[in-house]
Amino acid sequence: MTTASKVAPGLRDGISPEEWAARVDLAAAYRLVALYGWDDLIFTHLSARVPGPEHHFLINDYQNMFEEMTASNLIKIDLDGNKVDDVPGMVNSAGFIIHSALHMAREDANAVIHLHTPHGQAVSAMKEGLTPHTQTAMIAHHGVAYHDHEGIATELGERERIVADMSDKGALILRNHGTLTVGNTVAEAFLRMYFLERACQAQVLMLAAGRDGLNEPPEGVPDIVKGQTQAPVMRMAADYLAWPALLRKLDRIDPSYRN
Repeated sequence: MTTASKVAPGLRDGISPEEWAARVDLAAAYRLVALYGWDDLIFTHLSARVPGPEHHFLINDYQNMFEEMTASNLIKIDLDGNKVDDVPGMVNSAGFIIHSALHMAREDANAVIHLHTPHGQAVSAMKEGLTPHTQTAMIAHHGVAYHDHEGIATELGERERIVADMSDKGALILRNHGTLTVGNTVAEAFLRMYFLERACQAQVLMLAAGRDGLNEPPEGVPDIVKGQTQAPVMRMAADYLAWPALLRKLDRIDPSYRN
């Protein structure tokens, strides 16, 4: 069955401009995850809160590859995991548990990205977690929290532990599992994930050469970088610089995510 055949006829007619904009950004993020090779077949998930008082959020149809995602074939669900609209498709239960936890608990978590990349998983299995040995890691490091693995996330009770472990951080390394970021916008969550994933990739490559030759950054430098990359700076870089450029990139490759 093609992606187009799963789209509910006339779905856009009843959608507010604000929700449609959120759908386009989230579909773009799915396409970018596929483009950068961060997808894991159909087995990870990205979500975005729908503007409005209902606390609904958008997530992928579990049957679609990330390269197939469009604004129309995202599924809108409530905080109990029920589909709001009568549309085809199904929702990954683990995706619901993880994403609903953060959308419920944090007003700033308008977007949530969760991945299982090889580099992210590798760092998630290291006792020390992410280390601030590269500039990219310094950007990500101060905003990272950790959550111990409890098995595939299918138990509602894990939601409060995810929220407690993440606290007010913008990124979470799920031990022995993968990576997660949140943002006020899809753009912010994506840029956070970009830095986190690049930092994990560099750490895996760095440690492959052995620990003995590692150069420790000068004392105080990670704190300087932390001060230079606080949330307002990240938000501006994401929303006004990186994200518009990324959308232009997608539009050149395949603009069908906007449908």
